[in-house]
Order: sequence, then structure tokens, then C-alpha cells
Amino acid sequence: MSKEERHIFSVLVENRFGVLARVAGLFSGRGFNIDSLNVAETHDKSISHMTLVTHGDAQIIDQIYQHLNRLIDVIEVTDLTTGTHVERELVLIKVATDDPQKRTEILQVAEVFRGRVIDMKPASLVLEITGDEGKLKAAIDIFNTYGILELSRTGKVAMMRGTTK
Repeated sequence: MSKEERHIFSVLVENRFGVLARVAGLFSGRGFNIDSLNVAETHDKSISHMTLVTHGDAQIIDQIYQHLNRLIDVIEVTDLTTGTHVERELVLIKVATDDPQKRTEILQVAEVFRGRVIDMKPASLVLEITGDEGKLKAAIDIFNTYGILELSRTGKVAMMRGTTK
């Protein structure tokens, strides 16, 4: 039995109505799971870039790759996991800050993670932290001890290192 692995796909698609639904339908229709999905326009407004994280054994990953390549409106599919790439996520964390000492501690912890305060109210702070999955997990674990009121993550964005063409 093959070992399940996490894979990150970079998918360039035509920026058209229904493309995201077709990609999501491909996964749901075959019982594959999307662990993370990020979609946005590129510098060319007619093209969008999807960063799609999934997992499966070698056979499932190959099926996903082949099916993505067959979809109408898909321009290019790259399995970033097979090469040297960079990946980042962004997390917004709203933390309870009901006393001044606690607020000071939270700000010091945020500095360690190179976090930025993007909103400050008397009883809470909203922090923005970017990094890889490990860094964000560590930050979330620590801020949990202070009382996370709300959390939102972007999912991964990724690309190959160096020049590709």
C-alpha cells in the first residue's frame, strides 16, 4: 500500500465564470479532498492562479494531476511538491486583552513571530502573521493560551523558486 503524502498544485486557469466550480467539482465528484485552496487574479487579468493543497497516495495524486490537466480553461498544472518552492500563509488572530499586562505580553509574543497589530480595541487585538505552516501553528498554539476570540487563515500560496521559463 502506498503512503499518503501532501501535495501542493499550482494551477493557472482562464479567469472565467465557473472555473473554480469545475475544479471543486472534479475533487468532490471523485471523493478527493481539498485541504487548502487559494485563488486570485495574476498580473494578467485574464488568468487566475490557484494554489491547491491535497493529499493522497501516488496513484491518487497522479489522477488529480491528470484530471486537472484535462479540464477546460486549465492552462498549466505544476506539482510544486516535486521541486524547490516557497509557500506562505497568512493568519488573522483576534486575541482577548482584558488587562494592560496581558496586552503587553501579547504584543511581545507577536513581535517574536514578526506579527503586526492591524486593529486594537480596549478588550482585543487583531494580529496579522505570515509564514509557513509550522510558524503559524506555533503562533496559534501560544495565542490560544491568551484566549483566541476569532481566527481566519488564507490557505497556502506557493510558487517554484527561481526562473521557470
